[in-house]
Amino acid sequence: MATIDITKLRKEYGDENEQIVAVEDLDLTIEDGEFLVFVGPSGCGKTTTLRCIAGLEDATDGSIEFNGTDVTERRARERNVAMVFQNYALYPHMSVRGNLGFPLRLSTKQSSDEIDEKVDSVARLLGIEDLLADKPKELSGGQQQRVALGRAIIRDPEVFLMDEPLSNLDAKLRSKMRTELQELQQELDVTTAYVTHDQVEAMAMGDRIAILDKGRLQQVGTANEVYRSPANEFVAGFIGSPSINLFTAEVDGDTLLGPGEFVYTLSDRSPVEDTNTVRVGVRPEDMQLASNGSMPSVVTVVEHMGNENFLYAQIGDIDLTARVESEVQPSEGTEVDFDFEEADLYLFDVETGKSIKTKTAEAGIDYSQYVQNNV
Repeated sequence: MATIDITKLRKEYGDENEQIVAVEDLDLTIEDGEFLVFVGPSGCGKTTTLRCIAGLEDATDGSIEFNGTDVTERRARERNVAMVFQNYALYPHMSVRGNLGFPLRLSTKQSSDEIDEKVDSVARLLGIEDLLADKPKELSGGQQQRVALGRAIIRDPEVFLMDEPLSNLDAKLRSKMRTELQELQQELDVTTAYVTHDQVEAMAMGDRIAILDKGRLQQVGTANEVYRSPANEFVAGFIGSPSINLFTAEVDGDTLLGPGEFVYTLSDRSPVEDTNTVRVGVRPEDMQLASNGSMPSVVTVVEHMGNENFLYAQIGDIDLTARVESEVQPSEGTEVDFDFEEADLYLFDVETGKSIKTKTAEAGIDYSQYVQNNV
């Protein structure tokens, strides 16, 4: 196991004529035994960060330490890490036994009997002991995933690195493997960095989540912290499904005036007392149908989800989403009023995007320590 300290990590591609900054001044500590998930849109730098930790990419600047030892200049094979890729990269001519044992035959002087014993042990752990004689082409996607994991586990690494390992699986198997991965990581207690573009997967799996955008770290925290107390508008918009409703409102004393006929009077105007304009956010589950509500809207689509419905509506030129009970089924074109509690309101600075007011359950907690400057 290892604690990973990343300090001012920077990765650039290109030459002096044109440079692309993939990771910019990343400061982050992954604790010993922690399952940390990197998440963000395509091109945000999450895979590049993972490859720098692995030693597959050279850092342009900054440092990476494992348990206080600088490994920035070490090659991948000198870092005692194991990586699982989106493409399982199994050797098609080898059996499952051969694939599992290959890392030990390549990097150790253990005898064939010792290697076979470890292969059997890992296969039992992953529930694939009946597949040891099969070739990869005979396996399902989930079985191939287990073999790829076993090939990483058998090396007994200090660090697991996983780059979207579940993205090739169907939804049901992906959900099942997600649970199995969490249970496996807890059992092995190995420091794990996991990359995904799926924020739902990130929320479900990570001890903490590191959210990146355009190469910069936006926030690190538990699922509850980043959901209830987003550091900025980007985090609020990226985390949560369906996405948070966002729009611009004018500030008139203690009243917010927004699109269409949106009017909302604040009981506490202190978050907006120094601004004339603000970005407003309300999560779909906090939208309530009300008579004479603050958000007169027109229903455009009702999406039936079984145990609940998603109402898509419009107020002025802004699209809204509300999560309501399954019995609520207004017709398309129906005029409805939405409202929300002030405690559920999010406010963001129009210029910087930084949070002015969030839905933090525990007053006094400052999550800004997790956010880099100049976000």
